[in-house]
Amino acid sequence: MSSMLGGAKLGALQMIDKARISSLPVLSSCGLYRIRGFSRAMSGTVSSYLPEFVSVDDKIWAVKNISEGSIIRIASYNILAQAYIRSTLFPHSPAHCLKWKARSQSVLALLKSLEADFLCLQELDEFETFYKGNMDKHGYSSVYIQRSGRKRDGCGIFYKRERAELLLEEVIQYNDLVPVDEVPAESYEVEEKETSNPENCRDSSPTKTSGSQQTNLLDDRGDPDDPKVRLKRDCVGLLTAFKLLEPPHHVIVVANTHIYWDPEWVDVKLAQVKYLLLQLANFKDTISTKFDCRPLVFVTGDFNSTPGDEVYQYLISGISQYDNGYSYKTNTKEASSGSPIALHSLYAYIGGEPPFTNYTPGFTGTLDYILFSSPNHVQPIRVLKLPSDESPDIQGGLPNENHPSDHLPIGADFEIH
Repeated sequence: MSSMLGGAKLGALQMIDKARISSLPVLSSCGLYRIRGFSRAMSGTVSSYLPEFVSVDDKIWAVKNISEGSIIRIASYNILAQAYIRSTLFPHSPAHCLKWKARSQSVLALLKSLEADFLCLQELDEFETFYKGNMDKHGYSSVYIQRSGRKRDGCGIFYKRERAELLLEEVIQYNDLVPVDEVPAESYEVEEKETSNPENCRDSSPTKTSGSQQTNLLDDRGDPDDPKVRLKRDCVGLLTAFKLLEPPHHVIVVANTHIYWDPEWVDVKLAQVKYLLLQLANFKDTISTKFDCRPLVFVTGDFNSTPGDEVYQYLISGISQYDNGYSYKTNTKEASSGSPIALHSLYAYIGGEPPFTNYTPGFTGTLDYILFSSPNHVQPIRVLKLPSDESPDIQGGLPNENHPSDHLPIGADFEIH
């Protein structure tokens, strides 16, 4: 629910680079999903929808059968953690759409209908109590990392056991950007108690604090200009390596992350993304050596960054005009200028980023991405169709009866050679 966090601050995120938004086909009357058939409304249980993946070949949007290479479907989705839902934060949403009983079943139905081989979820809570077991019944194994401190959500990767074997996994803790021996113990203690940060209005605190309370708590937690305090945002990521079970048994790396939200803290977001790509490059090297292969890389997540901003530019080009002044190193590679791994953004690669992946009255814009490496060996052949701002299923803002999160899922079928 990135859009609800910064209020007026997030208005700045709406300055999207128009040149990067193409006239991708969008839905008119059917919204994001083609209707398979209704059961009961969300106030009862679930409406059943079928996501529509459309061909990207020559921009002819018809289903195409591909016989060459292996084909995998990867989807990414910020599902909106139930722990962050407050009616005061989503006054535009029907009350029944915010209740766990309805939302959980709706999210679950949507995840299954995506029919992805790899599902990368952000803001994933209730993992042990709900999602892990229910997805297991449908043939998915999973890897999960919960955020640090008292945060209830995290990142998860679900994969079809019949399609892939997990080879290795690694957790990314962005708090590691600050060495433990340099962080005052009290900063951890205060950070866990804070409820004032607009982000933490989404967290486990039962009520929102007043403006004066927010200011006091922000002051109490330490100097936000001190990197030892500033970099500790409790954000996480996952790195996983898989062997595809069908010949020729390609090895792929799938990463999933959720980057810090605040548009004014570009330095923190950029530090996290640089750290992610450094760790990813190291992980890829490890997989290459251990399994004698050249793995293809897919990176998914809610990057809380819009097309054209500093974080986005670094992801796709390795170039940043912003010097955050931080120095850090990973186990084998030291941070330096330029990206340690070349990546291409899925939707930009096929013509342009979508106008939005997050849709609320307070903020509408693109924050979610799937990136991939080695276009000579992997090509998107179908992409999940996204709605236009005139689609009736999103009117009034998300979540609603049709979409259980304030974000939209994104995804594609990739052909691997």
